[in-house]
Formats: sequence, C-alpha cells, structure tokens
Amino acid sequence: MNTLSTLRSVVRGQVWLPGEPGFDAARSPWNLAVEQSAAAVVEAADADDIAALVRHARVAGLGIATQPNGHGATGRTDGAILLRTRRLDTVRVDPATRRARIGAGVPSGRLQAAAAPYGLTGLPGSSPVVSVTGVALGGGLSWFGRAHGWVADSVTAFDVVDAEGRQRHLTAESDPDLFWALRGGGGDFAVVTALELSLHPAPRLYGGRTLWDGEHAPAVIDAYRRITAAAPDTLTAWLDLLHFPGSAPMVAVDATYIGDESEARDLLAPLDGLPQPLSDSRRVMSVAELGSITAEPTDPGAGSSRGELLTDLDDTAVKTLLAEPIAPLLSVQIRHLGGALAGPSDSPHGPLAEPYALYLFGIPADPATAAAVTARQRGLAGSLPVSGRKPYTFLNPGETAADAFTPAALARLRAVKRRHDPHNVFRSNFPVGG
Repeated sequence: MNTLSTLRSVVRGQVWLPGEPGFDAARSPWNLAVEQSAAAVVEAADADDIAALVRHARVAGLGIATQPNGHGATGRTDGAILLRTRRLDTVRVDPATRRARIGAGVPSGRLQAAAAPYGLTGLPGSSPVVSVTGVALGGGLSWFGRAHGWVADSVTAFDVVDAEGRQRHLTAESDPDLFWALRGGGGDFAVVTALELSLHPAPRLYGGRTLWDGEHAPAVIDAYRRITAAAPDTLTAWLDLLHFPGSAPMVAVDATYIGDESEARDLLAPLDGLPQPLSDSRRVMSVAELGSITAEPTDPGAGSSRGELLTDLDDTAVKTLLAEPIAPLLSVQIRHLGGALAGPSDSPHGPLAEPYALYLFGIPADPATAAAVTARQRGLAGSLPVSGRKPYTFLNPGETAADAFTPAALARLRAVKRRHDPHNVFRSNFPVGG
C-alpha cells in the first residue's frame, strides 16, 4: 500500500495529499514568491501525532519538513511530508520564575499578550505572527536583543521528537550538543514540539515610528547615527528608507525603550530637532503592542529579501545609501545591534560583532521586476561595508547555512546532524549539509 495513502491512519490531525481539495493552499509558504512542493501535508494534532508521523516516515524512507505557518520557506521540500505544527498552541506563563512554556505553533504576539499582564516580555521581532519556535531555531533577532541577546539565548529547554520518533525533553545538561544546535542551527535535528524560555522584566515600555518625507533622509540618518552611538542596551532604533508604489520616498526611525517615557525622549532627542514629521506614533505602550510599530503584513504575500551585517555606518556608507532612490525596493532597513548581541552566546552563530544589520526588501510582481529587485539588492550589498555572513533568519531561498555560520560552527552542526539524524529524516529550510 502507498505509504502516503496510509497517513490518515497514522495521525489524528489533518492530512492533505496531492490532487485533493485544499492541498495547494496547505502547502503554500508565507512568502508566495516561493514555490513549495510536497509529497503530503500534515497538520499534527499534538506531539503524539508528530511522534507517530516521524516513525512512519523513517520506516518509509520519507523526509519531514516542519513549518508552523511557512515563514522562512525556501522550497527545499520536494518529496517530503510538510508538517504544520500550528495546532500546538498552548501558552503557560509562570510570573514567579519568569518562565514560559509554549507550543511550537505559538506566534510571537500570543506570547507577548500572555506575558504583558505580569510586566514581562519575550524577545519579539517586528512581526507578531511569526512563530517563536521558528525564530528561536534560527537564533532570532528581536526588539530587545541589545538588552538580552539572541532569542535562542533565552531558551532553557526543548521538547522534541527525535529521528527515531521518541519524545524527549532536552536541556543543556541532558544533551549539550543537540541543545546547542537547536539554539540557532535550524530545524535539521529534531521536530520541536514545545519550548521553555526565560521571560524578561519590562514593566514600562515606550516605542513607535516617526516618519518623514524622503527629502529629509540625510538629516534623519545623521540623527539616527547620533542616537545609536550613545544608546544604552535598553534602547533599540531601526532606520527605514521606504518607497511604496504610488507614493513619494519616505524615511522612518522605529524605536523601543524599556523604561520611562521621559528617559526615552531624552535619548531620542536628536529626532526632535528634525523637520516636522509626517507622523509620529511614539507613545507608552504594552509589550503586546510591539507588532504595531512597523505594521508589517499579517497575511501571506510575495516578497524578495536580502540580509547582511554591516561593519560600519560611516559617511561613505551613508553616501552609498542615498546616492540614488531605493526603487524598485520597497524598504532598506538598518537595525542597530550591539549590546548583549555582541556578548558571549553559546549558540551556533555566537556573538554578533557587527554593529548593524541590513535588510533589503522588494516585491517580485513580475519576472522583470523580480530581476530588478535582485539586482538592486546585489548592488547595494556589494557597495556597502558588509561582513560576509548574516543571521540565519535573514537568509533568502538562494542562500545556504554556510552563509550564516563559521566553518567551525557548520562542521559541528553537521556532526550533530550525523549523530542524531543519520538517515536525514528532518529537512530544514536551510539544511546544514548545504
């Protein structure tokens, strides 16, 4: 009997097979510009379902590619069972220990909403709909990375299903190598069903976006550089050059500060000397509202991105950024790093020595536009002072794990893969083998 046709007798969750109604929608990734095929799609009911699926796939010689909702997809799923874990959605917060236990499908916004009433926070990025587990498996940059390091640095335990279909609870003490690999090396080693992670105090938070007409970009960048040169670790500021279709170019500064409004306003004072902004959303806010700052789309769409790490944002780099319009890109974002991100980290990526991250984004509306977006990204990256490596979660479908990790870290990840998944049951978005 066909091993795929028996999947419904193996799991209690939803199964879609090629040619069935709903299959194409089920296999689609978040980035609709990525074509993602699959031998089948399974939305697991729980961890027991996942264990049964892994045992079935191992015997049948099938691979499993795990995606809660498809963020970070690269299309490397041919012949594999695509596993959705979004139904693993429990959230438990212990305010006394400042710990949370969350299922693999929990999005960042839900964790933030659960932690906020206690004056606590996870380490959220710009989007509230990305799964915490997916971000942590890639290391993870967040609004509060300068204060608390990689998202993965806050993970204290994993519940996983290993390549033999066994459910296990992993800590740094129980399995140091596998724990290390999962804290930023991707999903190549096991299926994570739940995380335990440390939460951080955030009883007061100030943040928002200030937006100007693009003609003020030189002055805004100058102010941004002054702010980031003196910023404490509790202040994070991102610069955005924006050019949406049908609109004039704009420039924005997005900021968060863990502390009082008066302190934040003092630290962001260089912005107050600039021309009148088009809008200013800065205010006292809850950590549950962080997703509103950049207002990223919360529904799937097509996109083309490129990430880099900048070694400097000096006059030459600024001149390059402003030499011509960013079009056909929609945004050129610069994120201030440093702080705890530059400190020790027992993770595959390790410390981030570079002071800024660069993220270039466009929409490949048609083949000609797609080619133009890629060319503009390549040109900017090639003319700016980039280090040559990049965060795992910033990789695009044309890149590999080797673009994120040092040769020594990649060799260690490959050794962990050989030890824990010698038959290559698990296929991450960016396999450590290439």
